[in-house]
Amino acid sequence: MTFAEKTLFFYQHLSLNVTLPLGIEVMNPYRNPETLQVCHRFYHQYFNDNQNRHLILGINPGRFGAGVTGIPFTDPIQLEQTCGITNPFDKKPELSSQFVYRLIQHMGGPTPFYKRFYIGAVSPLGFIKNGKNFNYYDDKALENSLKPFITKSIKDQITLGTYTDKCYCFGNGKNFSYLKKLNDEFRFFGEVIPLPHPRWVMQYRKKKLPEFLESVRRELEA
Repeated sequence: MTFAEKTLFFYQHLSLNVTLPLGIEVMNPYRNPETLQVCHRFYHQYFNDNQNRHLILGINPGRFGAGVTGIPFTDPIQLEQTCGITNPFDKKPELSSQFVYRLIQHMGGPTPFYKRFYIGAVSPLGFIKNGKNFNYYDDKALENSLKPFITKSIKDQITLGTYTDKCYCFGNGKNFSYLKKLNDEFRFFGEVIPLPHPRWVMQYRKKKLPEFLESVRRELEA
């Protein structure tokens, strides 16, 4: 199986069999046939080989990015305009996606970038509370109940064909803290390298965007 085929199998077979805390709902975009269709096109376009890649892990899908397209940090606009994959989704911009695709362009474009990196998530399924995005670490009971699912998901993402000498983490706060603690326990990777979270940069440090893009590029190419 190619990297693309293994990735598609992974996403199509995601399931979460835990009791969620009151008011929290799981978001599984891979149950949507239209999402699966664009995922097939995306992964076959960029990952249809047996080449190993370094893993970059985000937090979990959001409502306007991977929660729609099924592709981490890729909103419908970037999917169509940058990747050339037409899609039926509402063309709503998502801040994290805007940063990631500026970074990708800064590093030569989607084809060379995805030859070297695979972007996943600590929790490949997302969550919603009161109609808004909810992170896996925002509720301690949720975080604890998700540990077996997250642990298996990280192991599964490694088996797609990712290197284990190092893993990059989008989010140098709680996401990094959780992933580092988990890595200390299970030794998935030789080291976990924190990167600023794309949304944080776009929301609070946008005036310094070029500096952050260059900083992250240097870290990924080190």
